[in-house]
Amino acid sequence: MARLYANENFPLPVVELLRVAGHDVITVAETGKADQSWPDEDVLEFAVQDDRALLTLNRKHFIRLYERRSDHAGVIACTFDSNFTALAQRIDEDIGAAGRLHGKLIRINRPQPAS
Repeated sequence: MARLYANENFPLPVVELLRVAGHDVITVAETGKADQSWPDEDVLEFAVQDDRALLTLNRKHFIRLYERRSDHAGVIACTFDSNFTALAQRIDEDIGAAGRLHGKLIRINRPQPAS
């Protein structure tokens, strides 16, 4: 299973569901960095130093950071989905399909409603 670092804005229910699925997930709050206006570069650096893929809803900023550095354990950029169970399932499935996460960008998109 994957070692993940959930950015500050990432939904805790999804973190908890990923833990139930067997992933080793820590949050910014659990590292004592919550509410500190921690720059995105520092968030990614913490993930790099702890060998964890970064989970975020802050897609735009972290995709830019992903493009600038390749020494990370992966970036998982998600679209917000209020169906936390479905979001956790998509993340878990995409992690499984990706194999090794190091240096990869995984985009988890909310399904579009059927028309």
